[in-house]
Amino acid sequence: MARFNLRSSTSTSASAPASRPASPVRSTRRARTREGGPGHERDARSELFLLAVANFVTQQTFYESGEDRDDRFGALVRRLAVEDPAWTAGLLGWLRGDANMRTASLVGAAEYVWARLDAGATEGPSNRQVVDSVLRRADEPGELLAYWTATYGRNVPKPVKRGIADAVRRLYSGTSLLKYDTDSKGFRFGDVLNLVHASPDPAKAWQGELFRYALDRRHNPESAEVPAGNRTLAAHRALMALPVSERRAVVLAPDGAERLAEAGMTWEALAGWLQGPMDAAAWEAVIPSMGAMALLRNLRNFDQAGVSDEVAERVAARICDPQAVARARQFPFRYLAAYQHAPSLRWAYPLEQALGHSLGNVPALPGRTLVLVDRSGSMWSPLSDRSKLNRADAAAVFGAALALRAEDADLVQFGSTSQVVPYSRGESVLKVLERFGNLGGTYTAQAVREHYRGHDRVLIVTDEQAAAYRHGGDPTAEVPPTVPVYTWNLAGYRVGHAPSGSANRHTFGGLTDAAFRMVALIEGGRDADWPWAAAASA
Repeated sequence: MARFNLRSSTSTSASAPASRPASPVRSTRRARTREGGPGHERDARSELFLLAVANFVTQQTFYESGEDRDDRFGALVRRLAVEDPAWTAGLLGWLRGDANMRTASLVGAAEYVWARLDAGATEGPSNRQVVDSVLRRADEPGELLAYWTATYGRNVPKPVKRGIADAVRRLYSGTSLLKYDTDSKGFRFGDVLNLVHASPDPAKAWQGELFRYALDRRHNPESAEVPAGNRTLAAHRALMALPVSERRAVVLAPDGAERLAEAGMTWEALAGWLQGPMDAAAWEAVIPSMGAMALLRNLRNFDQAGVSDEVAERVAARICDPQAVARARQFPFRYLAAYQHAPSLRWAYPLEQALGHSLGNVPALPGRTLVLVDRSGSMWSPLSDRSKLNRADAAAVFGAALALRAEDADLVQFGSTSQVVPYSRGESVLKVLERFGNLGGTYTAQAVREHYRGHDRVLIVTDEQAAAYRHGGDPTAEVPPTVPVYTWNLAGYRVGHAPSGSANRHTFGGLTDAAFRMVALIEGGRDADWPWAAAASA
């Protein structure tokens, strides 16, 4: 039986109205977690949402292979594309936008179209619109075509072609061609144009010539002529025509940075163009035209090359600029990864500031809050093949940020045991993270039981795969029903550790801070809707 500690608290939850705020993730029947603990399945929409916001396609997790995970994702999208097309279309567009889950949204759009064509469904958002809505970067039309042809064959249906053609008109430019139309891509720009027959945007007089050049560049590269009016492509062609022996002089010249930027030269292309080392001069010439993510990935390279303090100061200012952080829409854990990869003192403070800006939706919760961070073994599998970070790191980032901004929070890490994580108000999130460890099993209910002391709310950041009953049942049952318990799911497994959707029990998910908007709504006495629906009604 759950034991409640009803010591006095500042909570007003006990006097809350009978109709408590609801949240969209809804549990259904009872089931068992992957560790054999008691749990709850969710309805199809909730299961798909939690999986989608944590799904790096093909990535294996601790309990689920990449293939099984992708199959489950595809099956859920296909089902809901027919049963609830408006909701599914909203999810996919939001997934590519605010949630920044690029590959999952492309795969989802392809599965959406296939299922609706197969079922003959016509109600709801058009297939063409859904395809267009998930394509936000110029290499993505080719990536969607690559997925479609690998999965469903070379017969590409008209809605897919038309949606891609709409995106091509938005996205194809001289700069994007230089960046993304490379031999490493399965579908080059010319391949995409051949397949979808995109016509140029009437408002872009230059685009017809660009399309012609992309086709010639693909099929007749030796004779392809740069469009006369395109300064970027012309500048790039001029640089490429220089003898190798003359290229470093361009980098060292006073106008070297401007010439590289005008030619759309990326840092990746610069290394090959120079056919020599990326020394301090090379980096300093290309840094002004590098994007935010490229800067983050190369901080260690800047240090190793000996980039000057003056240039490093400019890099630091760009990294932590609030507007630049908002535009970049990076996952908060990317800044932790950059800090771990380049632990130089000159990057620590700007990365801490950038991390803070990326966590702008974390609320300053009033009263007393218990924050529990899952550091069990299953949380340590990598988030993606391209990252050394894991769900344990992401959980610690969010948990520490919550505690530091709350009025009065107890921060606890748990596994088979649990420990209070000490911190000081105003302290760096990155410093607090150094006090987290690996704590073995997932005894969530036991951790709640040991640390709940009349708090006004409880937040649990976890993959929800709680251990068998002898270590505790429903962790939310350890808290009075008048006190809200928020579960932040970071993995998207089918079964969760507790009921959710109403009665002060709520589940959210994702790898950005967007879910905290729902917490703020519920704390304010309002129902929380799906994030794309909430944005549309704002």
